[in-house]
Amino acid sequence: MATVEAVCISENKGERKKPVESVELRENHGIVGDGHAGDWHRQVSLLATESIDKMRKLGLDVNAGDFAENITTKGIDLVSLPIGTRLQVGPALLEVTQIGKECHTRCAIYYQAGDCVMPKEGIFARVINGGVVRPADRIAVVPA
Repeated sequence: MATVEAVCISENKGERKKPVESVELRENHGIVGDGHAGDWHRQVSLLATESIDKMRKLGLDVNAGDFAENITTKGIDLVSLPIGTRLQVGPALLEVTQIGKECHTRCAIYYQAGDCVMPKEGIFARVINGGVVRPADRIAVVPA
């Protein structure tokens, strides 16, 4: 069973996000109070705990939110999901809009480890139906 491990926000783009008890996802907006929210295709970012563990094995002391992801997941292979896949995340419904991203500048994690997982293993989604999401909420792929 796939679950939410952490939910994280930051006021501004380009900074690590901080884990919080819950986040409110708003339809066609993203996470209320997060710097990445807005009317675009990358309203919410997701990264798997399994990806963060890869960076830990390289010797980095990293945790949920350190890769600027909003939702840290466990038990779901995010990068194998095709664009257009819908995910039920707790009460919210998301639609995958992008797999990975191009980093225009190297982040501190890249310089520490010589690599970063977010550009290759992070995914982005837009909010179809909102709701409050918390750690331990279930994640399920919604059949088309």
